[in-house]
Amino acid sequence: EPLPVPASITAELRDYQRRGYQWLSFLHDHQLGGVLADDMGLGKTLQTLAMIQRARESSPEAPPFLIVAPTSVVGNWGSEAARFAPDLNVVVISETTRRSGTALATLLAGADVVLTSYALFRIDAEQYRASSWSGLVLDEAQMIKNPSSQGYRAARGLPAPFTLAITGTPMENNLGELWALVSLCCPGLLGRREQFRQVYRVPI
Repeated sequence: EPLPVPASITAELRDYQRRGYQWLSFLHDHQLGGVLADDMGLGKTLQTLAMIQRARESSPEAPPFLIVAPTSVVGNWGSEAARFAPDLNVVVISETTRRSGTALATLLAGADVVLTSYALFRIDAEQYRASSWSGLVLDEAQMIKNPSSQGYRAARGLPAPFTLAITGTPMENNLGELWALVSLCCPGLLGRREQFRQVYRVPI
């Protein structure tokens, strides 16, 4: 469904970015998940921020969104949020934040978006599971393409009604990695892991 981009987004979305934003909003509204697999530089962050901004404006009292990214990319998310979605209250959880001893619940108060790294998310998985979230966004999601990894299990166990995996490379080595990302966002859509391996991965 065509949706206007929130007026508070300080960027002019290209046609494909607008369609991406509308698709992400549809998924979020219906508590579905998805994999956004645009190439680098095509505005995956902007599309996601526009979706989050719309969701926050529609339900300002809802829990925050959690964005997990590689440590090297967390700062980029913070700067792009400040640039393109300045109305969003963004909280960054870093090593310094953790050392301060401030409880996660205190940090979440009034937050629209919480940013953290995969390393810290994995370490503090129980605290994140104990909190409420409007959605989980996994940037560079190929980092948790292994269903047996701690990071994957931490993401799978988060109580979020909407999960979005963002990556330019949803499959690096084999089809099993694609199954892992889709199954994280849309459990059951591609069947069981072994069934998928026998029917698709091995023959292909």
